[in-house]
Amino acid sequence: MNLATTSPTADPDRMDAPPPAHASGLLALLFQRALLTDLDLHFARFMERLAGSDAPGLALAAALASHATGQGDICVNLRQWAQRWKAIAGTSPDVALPPTSDWLAAVRASPVVGRPGMRQPLVLDRRGRLYLYRYWRYEQQLADDLRRRAQASELVDAPQLRIDLERLFPRHPQLIGPDWQKIAAATAALKRVCVISGGPGTGKTSTVLKILALLAGQTRNRSLRIAMAAPTGKAAARMQESIRAAKPGLNLPPEQAAQIPEEASTLHRLLGGRPDSVYFRHDRDNPLPLDVLVVDEVSMVGLALLAKTVAALPPAARLILLGDKDQLASVEAGAVLGEVCFGAGRFTPELRSQLTGLTGETLPPGREAPSPLVDAIILLRHSYRFGSTSGIGALARAVNQGQPAMAEALLADSTHQDIHWHTLTDPETLPEQLAAPVINGFTAYLKAVRDNEEPPAIFAAFNRFRVLSAVRKGPFGVEALNQLCQNALQDQELIDARQTWYLGRPVMIVRNDYNLRLFNGDIGITLPDPNDAERVKVFFLGNDGALRSFAPARLPEHETVYAMTVHKSQGSEFDSILVVTPNEPSPVLSRELLYTALTRAKQHAVFYGTPDVFAAAVERRLRRSSGLRDRLWVEPRISGNRSASSPDNPAP
Repeated sequence: MNLATTSPTADPDRMDAPPPAHASGLLALLFQRALLTDLDLHFARFMERLAGSDAPGLALAAALASHATGQGDICVNLRQWAQRWKAIAGTSPDVALPPTSDWLAAVRASPVVGRPGMRQPLVLDRRGRLYLYRYWRYEQQLADDLRRRAQASELVDAPQLRIDLERLFPRHPQLIGPDWQKIAAATAALKRVCVISGGPGTGKTSTVLKILALLAGQTRNRSLRIAMAAPTGKAAARMQESIRAAKPGLNLPPEQAAQIPEEASTLHRLLGGRPDSVYFRHDRDNPLPLDVLVVDEVSMVGLALLAKTVAALPPAARLILLGDKDQLASVEAGAVLGEVCFGAGRFTPELRSQLTGLTGETLPPGREAPSPLVDAIILLRHSYRFGSTSGIGALARAVNQGQPAMAEALLADSTHQDIHWHTLTDPETLPEQLAAPVINGFTAYLKAVRDNEEPPAIFAAFNRFRVLSAVRKGPFGVEALNQLCQNALQDQELIDARQTWYLGRPVMIVRNDYNLRLFNGDIGITLPDPNDAERVKVFFLGNDGALRSFAPARLPEHETVYAMTVHKSQGSEFDSILVVTPNEPSPVLSRELLYTALTRAKQHAVFYGTPDVFAAAVERRLRRSSGLRDRLWVEPRISGNRSASSPDNPAP
């Protein structure tokens, strides 16, 4: 496995730079092709030292496992990687791997590699998936906890539940087929875990509000302890706003309404996050004092955080997870919501009969299922925001289904006034093409700043429009687009960008500051200091609607945010969006990214890009390597000993 040559297809940015001294052979080649990082190489060498001898097969496997977690995967499938190697290596006769079975046998024999359930730095399962121990443990723990909760059923007052379901879910005149919102609510009342997935406008938040009303109606002489949380401050704020707006319309009895909280927090705040630590105050040994936990935007939650959240919930508490399984996976490792929802679609005969009796809805035929989770997952199908004539809705379906020809036809169809396409192939034309839409999009916001309107009104104006990009770097990336926006607005004298902290400058925090309680993704706007007209402050609008302001010099790391990445836009909604995609294929371009970008828009979406790159992105599905789907839906429980180490105390 020792390679002395490099391939002519090596990454040109690395070809002139020698690999680190501790890398040799195959690892050096992969480093030069940007398939490994320096951190991966150091980890590989560390595993060799722990094993007590030079072991090129182990070093390669360890480096790949390290790199996988950095790319969002939970593990690396060594069998699949070996099959891909020929495409990676090309036709060079000097590049060769040993037979896959020999490689796996060598890795498995290493003293630093264990079978599932063993506490070793690396874990290799029977399918050839290699994990860092911590991630194997998170995956095993989450799968066990979800299956255990799904097996538990709750006793309910069926007559009262039936009455409340009829009152809270009157038949909508546009609805065709079962009322899945009503079915989701009944399921959440019956089960200890309920996962509700649906696209924008399918009513996830209104459904969960009605679920909480149902649960409040089931209590007898006691109050429910309910918490609502989301992965980011933006997502928590949106959830909170939706609950507050919809709650009065339910006309609940005062005692029921009082039980439904109107505040949401981030998961980190709920669990008791500690600065610069992976530990939380609440865990399995110190559970949250809750009867019901609602988590929104679960697609944004990585494996580690969701595993810790579920572990911190008391065994008898209900867990309700909301999200859109078709959105981009979390920035952190894992694509949990998509894998949890993999087996959704039908119920077991027993639950089907129970739901039919409670809701009066006609459900698909029941079937025996390999996992108890099949009774815990509801997919909301009907969008109340995007009707049958909506271009955004139709385009979202075409992208989700991987139909590039249909997507391109929809964008070219002038009858859809809510979606538009502009071909953009030359970076030099970007300023000319984007100037007008950028000026139109931000003029109302900057006019509100100039007229010294109240900060909440200014924030509302700013959130009506945003520029989105797939990438950060390069001429089509966020950094260049923010400069482009600033230049266009300066040319129209809407801002005075000659000074760094001009009135109206919007900024996004990119590094957490627990002392200031400013977190990654928080957005602030530069406005006059009400106590000193000669100075400015940066104002932030909290989840509770309260304003906080800071002198610019006090802010943690930040950046201007007329444009933002699609990943950063998750959890937000805007009236209109302008999406810029690179003019060359990129690994980050996928149907999930396009779908996520598109569904940030409530009224209008414009795409700038090239047809071939757009079509390739629609065809490309983002897949992350993980064993969670198998643990939940295919295999029986692959258990480690329950006394195995906690994921917060992993093997070295």
